[in-house]
Amino acid sequence: MPIYAYRCEECGFAKDVLQKISDPVLTVCLSCGKPSFKKQLTAAGFQLKGTGWYATDFRGGTAPTTAIPTGPADAAKPAAESAPAAAPVAAPAAAPKAD
Repeated sequence: MPIYAYRCEECGFAKDVLQKISDPVLTVCLSCGKPSFKKQLTAAGFQLKGTGWYATDFRGGTAPTTAIPTGPADAAKPAAESAPAAAPVAAPAAAPKAD
């Protein structure tokens, strides 16, 4: 169950409440009893780690430049075989000669 932070706009009382997602939002202050208890926006209490996450791989602004082989077949292939072949480029047509 998530923990939600609440704060009263009238008296300043603050409390973290363990609630189900389906539970109704609290509106009455537990300290002063006024209907000014508001849910606060807080930062997540966890950090994703490992490859593929922003904090570890892309924070510097550049993506990795080397491809990582996915299996033994990919590691044995030369780079030319693993990359798709480019379409041949046609030579430009010669201009007619002026006499």
